[in-house]
Amino acid sequence: QVQLVESGGGLVQGGGSLRLSCAASGSIFSINPMGWYRQAPGKQRELVALITSGGSTNYADSVKGRFTISRENAKNMVVLQMNSLKPEDTAVYYCYGSIRIMWSEGGTDYWGKGTLVTVSS
Repeated sequence: QVQLVESGGGLVQGGGSLRLSCAASGSIFSINPMGWYRQAPGKQRELVALITSGGSTNYADSVKGRFTISRENAKNMVVLQMNSLKPEDTAVYYCYGSIRIMWSEGGTDYWGKGTLVTVSS
């Protein structure tokens, strides 16, 4: 059974920083890509950042220059460093991975349960 477990959410003042981590476990062959989405109250889930196994990244325009995504392939982990946080970054952040499990072909989308990030003004 594949699981994605997030950690690192919380309450921070505007202008502050938070670091989110996500660890994937299970019979995993590969994860590509891996990253983060978020969902604010009353809004649809949106992409925050993705990273491929080769290190290529894709960021939402709203977080470029403030957030940095990185991963440790050997540990099946992805980290999102969030700086210069704004109240509009307040949302539940979900870890995402397109995961190929052992002895299978193709990837399947997996999601974590989410971690709440609240940025006060």
